[in-house]
Amino acid sequence: MAYVISEDCVACGTCIDECPSGAISEGDRYSIDPNSCVDCGTCADVCPTGAIAPGE
Repeated sequence: MAYVISEDCVACGTCIDECPSGAISEGDRYSIDPNSCVDCGTCADVCPTGAIAPGE
């Protein structure tokens, strides 16, 4: 299951460079393309606000 980014995202950019599949898109709140996400969890590990978690 792909990871998702919650409303707690502050668009700091920390996760983008860490994503090995380029699944994260910038915006007011970042988003993860579920078709590109490889479910590695690297983004969640580096997120300073804890806004990224496994989807359901």
